[in-house]
Amino acid sequence: MHGSKIPLSFYRQSDVVNVAQQLVGKVLCTNINGQKTSGIITETEAYCGRGDQACHASGGTRTKRTETMYQPGGIAYIYLCYGIHHLFNVVTNVKDKADAVLIRAVKPFEGEDIMLHRRNANAHTPALTAGPGRLTEALGINTDYDSTSLSGKSIWIEKHDTSIGSDNLTATSRIGVDYAGDDASLPWRFYPKNCSWISQK
Repeated sequence: MHGSKIPLSFYRQSDVVNVAQQLVGKVLCTNINGQKTSGIITETEAYCGRGDQACHASGGTRTKRTETMYQPGGIAYIYLCYGIHHLFNVVTNVKDKADAVLIRAVKPFEGEDIMLHRRNANAHTPALTAGPGRLTEALGINTDYDSTSLSGKSIWIEKHDTSIGSDNLTATSRIGVDYAGDDASLPWRFYPKNCSWISQK
């Protein structure tokens, strides 16, 4: 079940929408406290630091939280949503562009028993890891790992033979960004056609 770790050059591509599409089918891996888990990425959302009102860095916003987004692509941007859920994003593009891809769902690939224990669950169903807060809990990801390099040994992404071509992807509007005006309708959420391992609105 070994794949090849994605190089930093992948994350530094200039088109965040294209990166979001390419990440579907890749494998998100973690090694947290000596426990290895991984999941096939089944749902992503692109956020652009320039001209996208749904993006945390919209309008050049720079805060303690968003500063991570302004770093060169290839690190994790992890923030707390509603004070409960840790959301995992992949920072893309080059320094000061502030693009990121939110990973919204994965399908367990390795270490499922560990995921079930972390989620206090007992069933192999999409409810285990389909949803951005669910997948981080299952994979052991929290805000302690914000700014972590994706070329390191804690969190990384691998290419396996699970990749999905863009012609097999559904493109639709992002979830929970109604405040973003016209940008709320941008078709920047991607998941495989006929896939049940995706988050619910």
